[in-house]
Amino acid sequence: MRTINVKDLMAIAGKPGLFKYLAQARNGVVVESLTDNKRTVAPPTARVSALEDISVFSDDGDVPLADVLMKIYTKEDGGKAIDHKSANEELKAYFLEAMPDYDDERVYVSDIKKVIAWYNLLQEMDMLEVVDKKEDAPEDESNDKTGGEAEDSQ
Repeated sequence: MRTINVKDLMAIAGKPGLFKYLAQARNGVVVESLTDNKRTVAPPTARVSALEDISVFSDDGDVPLADVLMKIYTKEDGGKAIDHKSANEELKAYFLEAMPDYDDERVYVSDIKKVIAWYNLLQEMDMLEVVDKKEDAPEDESNDKTGGEAEDSQ
């Protein structure tokens, strides 16, 4: 299965756009804006969300944001999506085409606008990296840790 790589990408409540995680600081998280490349420290009180941790409600449970972005990517063949400032009914219809099983009672238009704005930003910045998603990731991770520890002890 294929998905979009959202590793190290973050959203900060109250700040427009997306940010790339750079480092952990004593007084917060150092991030860089994708739109203007300015670096800033998001304080511990800021509501910072890693895109990897965000999901969208569907009829079958939660769908990771990376998979939702992949659905839009597939629908648009890698091109730009509808404008996130389009009329609410247009946005709902568009999102329904991309993700037919989304829960329209728990996913608000404001959520759809964010997802589409984020997709278009990543598409514009040429940051929509399609990767193969491993189905048995927990096994692979444990194997990697064992291999890493063995190498470190030598």
